[in-house]
Formats: sequence, structure tokens, C-alpha cells
Amino acid sequence: MKQNVLLLKIESMRKNLTILFLISLFCSSFFIDHKTKKRFVITDYGAKDDTTVINTIAIQKTIDECAANGGGIVVVPKGVFMSGAIFLKKKVSLTVEKDGVLKGSANQSDYPQIQTRWEGEERIWTAAFINAIGLENIELTGQGTIDGSGDVWTMRFPRRMPQDTTAINNVPRYGRPRMICFDNCKNIKISGLRLHNQAVWCVHILYCKKVLIENLNITADHNIPSSDGIDIDSSDGVNVTGSYIDVNDDCISIKSGKDEDGLRVNRPSENIMIEKCTFGYGHGAVAMGSETSGGIRNVEIRNCIVQEGNWAPIRFKSQPSRGGVVENITYRNIIIKDARMIFDFNMAWRMVGNVKPPAKILPVVRNVRIINISGNANSGGNITGLEGSPIQNISFQNCNIKVDKGLAIQYVEATDFSGLHLTVKNGEAIIKK
Repeated sequence: MKQNVLLLKIESMRKNLTILFLISLFCSSFFIDHKTKKRFVITDYGAKDDTTVINTIAIQKTIDECAANGGGIVVVPKGVFMSGAIFLKKKVSLTVEKDGVLKGSANQSDYPQIQTRWEGEERIWTAAFINAIGLENIELTGQGTIDGSGDVWTMRFPRRMPQDTTAINNVPRYGRPRMICFDNCKNIKISGLRLHNQAVWCVHILYCKKVLIENLNITADHNIPSSDGIDIDSSDGVNVTGSYIDVNDDCISIKSGKDEDGLRVNRPSENIMIEKCTFGYGHGAVAMGSETSGGIRNVEIRNCIVQEGNWAPIRFKSQPSRGGVVENITYRNIIIKDARMIFDFNMAWRMVGNVKPPAKILPVVRNVRIINISGNANSGGNITGLEGSPIQNISFQNCNIKVDKGLAIQYVEATDFSGLHLTVKNGEAIIKK
């Protein structure tokens, strides 16, 4: 028994060292020297600081000219520039300067339908506002703002829009545009920007490798549906650091595909470090899932603060139809202030509508380390696995939390709660269902 415990500790140390090595390797690699790169300012190509003008053609022309001349930096200067979907190209980075605003159109016709993955399934879907597909060594940076006009989309369509419906004047509307999507990219940096009111997911990192996201300020009105802050989707080697996120869904969600299509693609999200971030309002701080079919592994969340009103700072969610293995996840040095609940592990999350049958192998959650967590919440929340696939091997170390109600657990195995110290106002600390 002692030998097995020792082997588990050695394996866990190896996984953490792997994450740290990959992050340090990436952070010491390429980054653009903005002083030597040629700048292409969008106003030189016809873009206008005028909210009645849609500048998609002018901005895309600037990007195309930059690519044709060997690459460089496309610059959004001071002013407010409206646009529909734009597509970055080889060796083309984009910067929004201080007091500059790149603002998304709220017209569906300004966003073409493209091949992508949306909510865990590969399909034809609405392009993002800013798209990068199959690119390497580019940056999206600046001290300015990208605004997705999510407030306008929500005013027109208060709920999420179903696929393949028809709006006024028979204009097809397939879905709200994500703000930013990097798809199949490598060596990417997103830094410094204020990202506000995404119409739906804000930063979508899809099928990417070696991504640095730093010092972002991501906010969305609390009535904008599915306004996730950052979605890391079947990607490898992602570091999120020094960012503030306050949205109306999960602040960060780590995903890997859904149901049959996710199992077919079978690409995990792995080797991910999230550190020195502050999470405001949101349905979760850093969530695993619910799209877990390709697996999620080797993730560490550390040295973060969760502010008042966050629903569930430590969150795992899936459905029996998803399958996939979620393993080697660490939450370390997290301060939580007045959350709704501390933990939300739910492997039968949102079982409503057309519920699909269970996968041949049910989703698995195992080897989760929760270290130095402190703070308070309305409740401890819940840790609920599946009868045929219990959550396995959660370890708690030095966790001191004040709650009104205790932690409910069901279908949990090989877990030692001795390192979890819950001070409870009402009832028992650990409630076994």
C-alpha cells in the first residue's frame, strides 16, 4: 500500500515538472520585437473612426497588405472602429493601441459561416470577430479595447439563438460570434488588452500549442448568456497569467470535445498553467468541462483570488454521454471571498432536453489535488460522481474554509478529507448522500 502511494506521489511530481518545463520553454521562445516590425495602420487603408461605418473591408485589406509585404503588425489607433469578422494571416499580428477600440458589429451578415468547433462539435458555425486559423508566431496585444457588442446582441435576442432559425427579413442567424478564436495555431501570445461584452465566448483557444495569455481584463454584462472568459479547447501548453475575469458564465473553462464527435476527434487539453489571476462574478472560476470527451490532464491553477459572488471556484462537470478522462488537476494557493459554493463536481450536469445515452466508457475524474485553499462561501457545495464511475483520489492539504452549509458527497472513492477543514454554521461538515 505504501509503495502504491509513493508511486502516485512520484507520478504527480513528474506531471507537475512537465507542466513547468513546457511553460518555461514557451516563455523563453519567440516573441515579436514591436520596434523592428513594420506597422500597418488601419486608417491608412480607409478605416474610419465612425460608429456608423463598418470597417471590415478596410481592416481586412490592411491585414492582407501586411501579409503580402512579409508580415508585421496591423495597428488599430485611437478611436472607435466598427467591424465584422476579420481573419489574421501568416506573420500578421494585431495590436489595439491605447484609447483605441475595435468594436464588433451586431449584424449577423457581417460574420460568415466557417468550419470550426462550437460547443464540442466540429461543424459549420458562425465565425468569430477576430479569427486566426493555422498560424504561428503571432500576437494579439495592446493597451486598447476589443468590444464584442454583446449588450446589443442580448438586447435583440435575450436568450441564446438556436441554430438554423430565421430572423427578420429572412436573414439566417446561426449563432452569436465568439470574440476571438485561435484555431490550430502555435506560438501565440494574447496580452494586455481589455476585452468587453463578448456576444458569446470571449477567447477560444482551439487545437493550439504553446499559448501565452497574460494581463487581460475580460468583463461582460451579467445578462449576456454563455459569455465565458477563456475557453481552452483540446489545446496543449497554455499559460494564463495575471488576468482579471468577470463574466456571466465560467471565467475559464477547459474543454476537449463533446459526445460522439469529441470521442472521434479524441484530442485532450493538457499541460495547462493558470496563475496569478483574479476571478470576479462567474458560474465558475476555473472549470473542467463539461466537454470532456477528449480528456483533460496535467492542469494547475495556483496563486489566484476568487471574489464575491462566483458560483463555484472549483468546478468539474460532464455528462455520462461524454466519456473522457479528467486527471492530474491541481488547485493550489486559492483565496475565496464569499462564493456561492466552494466545490461543484457534477458528472450528470444539466441532464435536460434530448439526453444522449451513456458512452461505452463513462467519464472519469481522478487524481485531483486541492492545496492551501482558504476563504468562505454559502456552502461547501457538492462532489458527485456517477454510480458506475465514482470520482477517485481527491487529496486535500491545508484547506481552511468557512461555510454556512456543509459539503455533500456521493459516488466518491479513495479520498481522504482530513486535510479539508470546514467550519460550518449549520449541520454536518461532510454530508454523505
